[in-house]
Amino acid sequence: MDVEPFGPGSLHWETAGEYRNLLVAGSALVLQTMHPAVGAAVGRHSTYKQDPWGRLDRTLTSVQKWVYSGVGGLAEGERLRELHKPISGVDEQGRSYHALNGAAWAWVHLSLFERFVTLNRYFGTPYTEDAERRLYEESRHLGAILRVPEREMPATVEEFWSYFDEMAAERLEPHPTAIDVLAVMRGTPMPPGLPRSLRRLWAPVGVGSGEFNYFVTVGTLPPIVRKKLDLPWSARDEWRLRQLGRAVAMLAPRLPERLRYMPIAYHARKAARSLRGLDRALRSA
Repeated sequence: MDVEPFGPGSLHWETAGEYRNLLVAGSALVLQTMHPAVGAAVGRHSTYKQDPWGRLDRTLTSVQKWVYSGVGGLAEGERLRELHKPISGVDEQGRSYHALNGAAWAWVHLSLFERFVTLNRYFGTPYTEDAERRLYEESRHLGAILRVPEREMPATVEEFWSYFDEMAAERLEPHPTAIDVLAVMRGTPMPPGLPRSLRRLWAPVGVGSGEFNYFVTVGTLPPIVRKKLDLPWSARDEWRLRQLGRAVAMLAPRLPERLRYMPIAYHARKAARSLRGLDRALRSA
């Protein structure tokens, strides 16, 4: 496959590995599983209920590999397709589904672009029109790495927003899997491997963490999606979310890189800087 991997200088290189992305990870899964084919596939074949922490870790690792592993990102894209090939069936309404259905595969990918934009609108600096256009072009490039059919990806960012609005209004549904995802999120089970001495403390921590994740997830969903899922959201809730967003936007850029980026991203960025430094030294020798 003749696709260039990502590298330094791309917007994805700067953002895809940030821990901030955890703030929209839940809402991304909700949006994705509201697509009937995705909801059926995830509901029947995913481990999000039995092993939510493991699923989150595997997802974050995969996303980082797409962007920060060079040619390894291409291999990861191929691995994902092979993993999803056998996932198919018929849902409760008699509709057939396949994980690699072009439209469904595209929705899973393209919804991540919308989540990046939403993340920065609430918890960072909103993208300028030029930056948003550039990010979308990179998202199309990432789609090529994941072998999303080009015909399923809108050609321009303007066409993307029309596509997204149409999907939200006409295609997405209050799928049982999406509703279940919200319920699992609110419960926040104990992380595996938690030391025995800390397990009895998890109950209050887990409740607080679950309520926080639920609040941020519901708040960052598009209003039309909240309405479809019958999720209440008040002006007071919006104010609280905006206050939280301002705090995150102020704090995140001031964190040390090791605390701001997930491990794969952090080490890739560190290695890239070392290579650039070595290259400059060789050129000046």
